[in-house]
Amino acid sequence: VRMIYKLSFAIALCFSLCFDLSIGESYVLDDKIGLGRTFDGIGGLSGGGATSRLLVNYAEPYRSQILDYLFKPNFGASLQILKVEIGGDAQTTDGTEPSHMHYENDENFFRGYEWWLMREAKKRNPNITLIGLPWAFPGWVGHGKNWPYDFPDITASYVVSWILGAEQYHDLNIDYVGIWNERNFDSKYIKLLRYTLDKSGLERVRIIASDNLWQPITYSLCVDQELADAVDVIGAHYPGTTTVIEALKTQKKLWSSEDYSTFNDEVGGGCWARILNQNYINGLMTATISWNLVASYYEDLPFGRDGLMTAEEPWTGNYVVESPIWITAHTTQFSQPGWTYLQTVGHLVHGGSYVALTDSKGNLTVVIETMTHDHSVCIRPPLLPFNVTAQNVTFQLKGSFVSTIYDGSFTLSLDVDAVYTLTTISTGQKGTYPDPPASGPFPKVYFDDFNVANPSFSEAPYFADQTGVFEYYINLTDPGPHVFTLRQVVTQMPVTWATDADQTISVIGDYKWQNLTVMCDVFMETVKTGGVFIAVRVDKGGQSVRSAKGVFFWVFADGSYKVTNDLVGKTVLAEGLSGTRAYGWHTLTLTVEGEYATGLLNGYPLWKDAVVLGPKNGWAAIGTHSFELAQFDNFAVEVK
Repeated sequence: VRMIYKLSFAIALCFSLCFDLSIGESYVLDDKIGLGRTFDGIGGLSGGGATSRLLVNYAEPYRSQILDYLFKPNFGASLQILKVEIGGDAQTTDGTEPSHMHYENDENFFRGYEWWLMREAKKRNPNITLIGLPWAFPGWVGHGKNWPYDFPDITASYVVSWILGAEQYHDLNIDYVGIWNERNFDSKYIKLLRYTLDKSGLERVRIIASDNLWQPITYSLCVDQELADAVDVIGAHYPGTTTVIEALKTQKKLWSSEDYSTFNDEVGGGCWARILNQNYINGLMTATISWNLVASYYEDLPFGRDGLMTAEEPWTGNYVVESPIWITAHTTQFSQPGWTYLQTVGHLVHGGSYVALTDSKGNLTVVIETMTHDHSVCIRPPLLPFNVTAQNVTFQLKGSFVSTIYDGSFTLSLDVDAVYTLTTISTGQKGTYPDPPASGPFPKVYFDDFNVANPSFSEAPYFADQTGVFEYYINLTDPGPHVFTLRQVVTQMPVTWATDADQTISVIGDYKWQNLTVMCDVFMETVKTGGVFIAVRVDKGGQSVRSAKGVFFWVFADGSYKVTNDLVGKTVLAEGLSGTRAYGWHTLTLTVEGEYATGLLNGYPLWKDAVVLGPKNGWAAIGTHSFELAQFDNFAVEVK
């Protein structure tokens, strides 16, 4: 048996040795008393929101290497489930993801990057389970209300169209669809969604509900047979390894359908190791899905580095294979969905836990974790104190496993803060690639003219939309230099649980930037009330975007300009007439150095030496005054 300790990769190729150690506590592994629940897999979540945004901008071979560490069987994490956001044009934690239907009469199944990610995952693991979940919806779905279920037929048709589009345009069969909202679940909608799926020939697609909390849906499932028939899996977010009695009574599959959300250092690895075992031991949850899959977004956005690995520097190619990748491999490389937990699983007397799984064909995998409290704290929920000490343990094999090892037992000496896998499976390995390029900051000089005739993705490199959606656009009405542009396309506040701004904004660059010049051509498409901006030192994004501060240089279609210290435009540093109008191109230039800012319009000074009140650093950005159509071109940054 070969093992490496301390949050590193450990495998045991076979039960062929008996350890000659002093006898400790004894535990039984036995299948003759019956088996437990069926294992459904371990997965990662891309979205909720825009957590894989920078991944698509990696050059090869680094992008494929990252994908291999995530999805390639017997190489890295070997993930068995991929859950993605069904984009809703709304801020859903770290950014917005585009909808396949911005407007009611609009369908486009090539926006965003989740289609690509699912194809890449499926290419590496054809058996991977695919899940879609909408965190938000375009505004038209709610008919002016911030609630998607007043018109459940519209919402159901919208979700089903995404599933059909995945199959028709990308040859992707979605296995599950989740139903989630921050306030409550809607039983009428769940039933209607089941009906709409069946009517569309999607009987195979199963429903996860409420994909948020154990209650109140479990009460309803126990008394509403039609609802119980519609729901296949009860999903909970951050359950703290526990469930509720009513969920167990339903006899449904129980999943931790969103979990982890913890900084991916060794403590984060310990958190992941503990919950992967104890979600089943304490809560009989047969799948656990990490939010998020890969930390591929600007680290200074909320929940920076809360992924299984880190890939936040496409401009250098640098990425980091963090400890949660190998923690995942301890289970995924040695057991597969469809295997069954033994009933003989549980907690170790001196702290830690163990699970055992079998394929019922003679194979057995045992995963042991001995994470101490301070080495396994997750971001949520609070973790009560407990003790773990080094210990010797003896496992007695009974039932069909009695002849697997000499004398039917083995003894191990367990250290603290370690993971051990013992298995009859011999195919596992610690995959590796040459070290990626060294880490480095975003380029100090950057330019993008958006001249991409057939873009692989709808988003321009490195731009991270925080409210609204900025997409490549071909302006066929302009025969001049602005045929290919970047366009903000969301024209209505989306249905969202997060806090979108009233303005649209996309950030880019290095959060540490202080003194710099940003230049961009802008084109307003809303007469009189339209407005656009460029900005520097933007200090907030994600769910905090409404309170973002920085230096914002606005021009408006009514012929005025304004310089503000915040996105909402309350703190005005300068204002006046600009002569700007809609349906004409204007070049804005903003320079900030120290405490002073200066702005040019079409190459000529419009205002100067505005006193900047703060912040001292932040991203560059572009955006609009409201949810309105506007175009941007020839974006340039020069950092001093």
